Amino acid sequence: MGHSKGYRIGDVQIVSDLIKRYDIKSIIHFAAHLEVEESTRLPIKYYRNNFINTLNLIETASNLGVKNFIFSSTCAVYGTPEKMPVTENFLRNPISPYGKSKMMIELLLEDLISTKNFPMKYVSLRYFNVAGARVTNEKNLTRLGQATPRATQLVKVSAEVAIGKREKLMVFGTDYPTKDGTCIRDYIHVDDLAHAHVLALNYLENGGKSDIFNCGYGYGFSVKEVISKMKEVSNVDFFVEYVPRRAGDAVGIYAEPSKIKNILGWKPKYADLGLICKTAFEWDRDWERIYS
Repeated sequence: MGHSKGYRIGDVQIVSDLIKRYDIKSIIHFAAHLEVEESTRLPIKYYRNNFINTLNLIETASNLGVKNFIFSSTCAVYGTPEKMPVTENFLRNPISPYGKSKMMIELLLEDLISTKNFPMKYVSLRYFNVAGARVTNEKNLTRLGQATPRATQLVKVSAEVAIGKREKLMVFGTDYPTKDGTCIRDYIHVDDLAHAHVLALNYLENGGKSDIFNCGYGYGFSVKEVISKMKEVSNVDFFVEYVPRRAGDAVGIYAEPSKIKNILGWKPKYADLGLICKTAFEWDRDWERIYS
């Protein structure tokens, strides 16, 4: 359930009508605001949609007999962990309103499951940094990719700079305690993440218990490494501007993915930074040529 109009997931009447009309038994929830820096400036926006609206959705769905709920959570619930990789049982210590709003839904789901009469099971998928576009070699299969206006995710922005849609790429902070001074993240290809959702839903429908899973590859790349890879695959030496840190950014984080592999049988196929950057670049290049 997405949020082309974000308020709708919190509208009890609209949600009730949809669930009844289509006899919905499972929901995959994508309807969140997700920009960390924006959440530090507009926390009410994030708590209203990511927590209050989602709470209304969960309450309505459970009351109407929805059995399975896949929740899009985030590695931001970990904050800046003291060691890496992070496992699902690490302390939740988010440092941004975005991460806190997601944590609150995880806590809500855990509290609901602990009650004897709650009818719905859930899987919370903690996304790491999702990037890239659909991998396809079929000529008649349209590539799918991110078309978000004013996106802030590093791979997406660097692809747009490489095709000339933006004038420059801004890097926020070069004084972090990392190997090159820039933040480190675990980048996961969108196709692998999509497959994780299918496996999670199958797992619940086949009797699996409510649980939380990391969605990442188990290693990270710095901001500078991602920029270098995008320049390599695009063959464009685009302009990069280095500016001070921004609020809400963790130093570094990457997943321990053993649990999702062992329990859900997840086998990532596209764990390659070059492929992630290449598909993102080709998507933006082709989208600009065809639709601009």
